Amino acid sequence: MRAVDTNVLVRLVTRDDARQTAAAENFVQTGAWVSHLALAEATWVLSAVYEIKPADMAIAIEMLLNHRHLTVQDADAVDRALARFRKHPALGFSDCLMLELARKAGHLPLGTFDRALGKLDGAQKL
Repeated sequence: MRAVDTNVLVRLVTRDDARQTAAAENFVQTGAWVSHLALAEATWVLSAVYEIKPADMAIAIEMLLNHRHLTVQDADAVDRALARFRKHPALGFSDCLMLELARKAGHLPLGTFDRALGKLDGAQKL
């Protein structure tokens, strides 16, 4: 299966460049894999560059998770991270994903200096 880069995901979400959106849709049409890294980077770009708010970010992540042509790496962990992000949007999706991936791998607690993240079950503020 093919894989996609961050900018392909951003085009699928923002649809702000007709030519690149069409190319992205064409590329994923036969199926494409989305890595955690590409997903995390996409959420950073959407937040920092496009100033997408947490509620809209959650919708974008859900759209990528449910996209008929995309296969998201560890979709179950990403789905749990999305649920956690919806409850704690100030954390950012990447923090939620990091915690859920550590949980899935059985490597808890997740040590952090982040006060908000450190309050969550499975994390430990250092």
